[in-house]
Amino acid sequence: MALITCRDAAFAYDGHTVVDGINFEVNTGDYLCIVGENGSGKSTLMKGLLGLMKPKIGSIQTGDSLKPNEIGYLPQQTSAQKDFPASCYEVVLSGRLNSRGIIPFYSRNDRQIAIANMERLGVLTLKRKSFRELSGGQQQRVLLARALCATSKMLLLDEPVSGLDPLATMDLYATIKSLSEDTGITIIMISHDIQAAVSYSSHILHLQNRQIFFGPTSDYAESNAGKRFLSGEQHPKRCCTCTGV
Repeated sequence: MALITCRDAAFAYDGHTVVDGINFEVNTGDYLCIVGENGSGKSTLMKGLLGLMKPKIGSIQTGDSLKPNEIGYLPQQTSAQKDFPASCYEVVLSGRLNSRGIIPFYSRNDRQIAIANMERLGVLTLKRKSFRELSGGQQQRVLLARALCATSKMLLLDEPVSGLDPLATMDLYATIKSLSEDTGITIIMISHDIQAAVSYSSHILHLQNRQIFFGPTSDYAESNAGKRFLSGEQHPKRCCTCTGV
């Protein structure tokens, strides 16, 4: 069953349409990469998926009882976030905040979930270490563990490898892929790394201020839009369909 269904959606700022013609479905267990150039509408769509922005026209609907507080989100890091003065455990545990409701204290179950996710992401040994003292790759693993504390259904990742060195980048991509395969969690990731998107994802959504492709990754690699983007041509022609031809 589809967790998210987007139909004929368009998003605008101050009456100016940023991205339109969006039609896609994300099902349980999918690993969707959203690709496109800077300014193509990727981050705007992510805001729509998070419920932070409503479509100008069209709709985004959730299914299979997915609730907004059941979506884990890993945003792009700012300098201030990288310098956050808290222990790694405190950062990860804060991922349980949305599930607390009106209850002001973390439960034993919350703490167990935080520990389990730190262990899953290989950062349990960093439990008492200050977040600001970690390497970029370690920080992203801690933040991914935090996002997992919010969900058992879906992760939204906004350029999770931005600023990482090549080794840390490869390591984090492999970790995200393992999460998808081992837990069945649905993953939606914005990426500028088209080669990695094609290597790891099950589906591709390509935006160029409108949707020019949505479908399985294997079909994307054979489509005109995919061939142009993979070959380094950064300005594919606009297409009025959503099939990428």
